[in-house]
Amino acid sequence: MRVDIWSDVVCPFCYIGKKRLEHVAEQAGIELEVHWHSFELDPNAPAKHEMSNTQRLAIKYGRSFEQMEEMERNIATMAASEGIDFQWQQAKSGNSFNAHRIIHLAQSKGLGNEAKEAFFHAYMTEGLAIGEREVVEEIASRIGLDLAEVEFVLNSDELADFVRHDEKIAHEQLNISGVPFFVFDQKLTLSGAQPSEVFLQALQQTQVQDPVAASTTATCNDEGCEIPPQ
Repeated sequence: MRVDIWSDVVCPFCYIGKKRLEHVAEQAGIELEVHWHSFELDPNAPAKHEMSNTQRLAIKYGRSFEQMEEMERNIATMAASEGIDFQWQQAKSGNSFNAHRIIHLAQSKGLGNEAKEAFFHAYMTEGLAIGEREVVEEIASRIGLDLAEVEFVLNSDELADFVRHDEKIAHEQLNISGVPFFVFDQKLTLSGAQPSEVFLQALQQTQVQDPVAASTTATCNDEGCEIPPQ
């Protein structure tokens, strides 16, 4: 089954949604053909922020430091349920444009899933500064990408049009306001890191071409990442 996913590598719910969908598909015996699409949550971000994520987000959204810590702990708990060690205290956010370009390069070689997983893990668990060039190069080397090709992309505008095209479709055709965003077999959509039972319903109903009703939940947008009240 083809699944198109719009996400950003600095979005914890995107990593949670990826893992949750993979677990559900494996349990259901459904093989996925995943196509990754770019969605920058903060296109104007510097390569690396000078202050901690918690402090920066508290200032940006007018919340207390303690409120942001509580939110991040809640997200880490949700991540842990999918086997993700989200080290939010160490996370070093930054501009994800080059990461998206390298993911497109990897995808052209059948390594899209490996690249996405590597970038997610580097940011969420290892606390690497995802916007810095040497970090992007290191992650690319981990999945076996050719250094010369990676250098060519990073030294040029190569694959920039792929990122912009993804984002144009997201905004103009799909009206995506937050990620992750899933499109199943180009006919059914889900927004957010949905509960496992909703992902299963989507997979099953896509197979029989029935619609599925699902609310938006656990998404990241340009105003932050939220777990909506139940």
